[in-house]
This record gives sequence, structure tokens and C-alpha cells, in this order.
Amino acid sequence: MGKLTVTAFSTLDNVAEEPQLWSGPFFSDATVAFNEQVLAGADSMLLGRVTYEGFAASWPSRSGDFTADTFNAMPKYVVSTTLDHADWNNSTIIADDIPGQVRELRERENVLVWGSPTLTKTLMEENLVDEYVLLLSPIVLGRGKKMLPEDGTRHTLHIVELELLEGGMLALRMAPAAA
Repeated sequence: MGKLTVTAFSTLDNVAEEPQLWSGPFFSDATVAFNEQVLAGADSMLLGRVTYEGFAASWPSRSGDFTADTFNAMPKYVVSTTLDHADWNNSTIIADDIPGQVRELRERENVLVWGSPTLTKTLMEENLVDEYVLLLSPIVLGRGKKMLPEDGTRHTLHIVELELLEGGMLALRMAPAAA
């Protein structure tokens, strides 16, 4: 059986939207190395439509480094009820029975969700997330799309590992607490 890991850049106030606009001052070689370690443990990537479209517009033109080469080669699944096609190589659209299809995928392999806040919230509701890997930047934006739910639903996690990275990001690995 595989596992499903969610990874994302986040601010202290839970904003994950457009990290390229606010994470730069805290980004370092240690951030790259940490992300590469997380990526190396994945067999496939699961993305929401918005994240998929951003990645598909950017990553196919890149190559020559571990992240770009891995992103471009690995199987990708995009959760969307509105996409007609997914042109980034090795991409498959999941449009129906999302929890069921994700469960099947998770049983076969290690799945990495990168960003994708809306999808992450759905996966949390369905108890499909085995691990959360957040790269917290010491910044408060005050608004933006949140990574984790704010609907009053309680999700208790326990910290598995934390590391202060050069540059100031806090790498935080967490798992759902036993029920």
C-alpha cells in the first residue's frame, strides 16, 4: 500500500496562493533539497485543476534538474470536472468518484499532492491524507486562498519532524493523529 502526501508552501496565516509572490525571501538551497527529498518518495502527482494548469504552463519547458525532470516524467493525475484534456505528458483527468479513484491510486503507489488547496480540503474531509509537508514562511499576508480548511471542522495532527531551513522557512511534517 502506498501513501498520500500533501506538500505546500504556506504563510503563517495558512495562505498557499501564489507562493512565487511571497516565498522568495525565505527560499534557499535547503528548500530545494528538502523539496527534492519529498519528491523522490513519490510515484505520481495528484493536482487540482488550478495548480495543474499553472504547472503545465511552466514545467514542460524546463529540464536538466531533478525537480523538472521528475515532474515531467512522472504520472500526473488532475482532479477536474471542467477540463476537457490534459496535455502535459503522462497526465490523466479524474472527473468522477474522486474519493474512490484517489483511494485506488493511493493503494497502488505513493501519491504526492503539490499545493492544490481546494483538492487538499476534499482529501482531508475524506481522511485520505497520510502526511502533510508544509514549508512555512515567516510572513502573514492577511488574505489569500487558504491551504487548510477554515470551516470549523477539527483535524488533529501530530508533528513527525520539523526543521528550520536556511533562509527562514520551517519545514514541518505532520500526520493525522490516531483516532
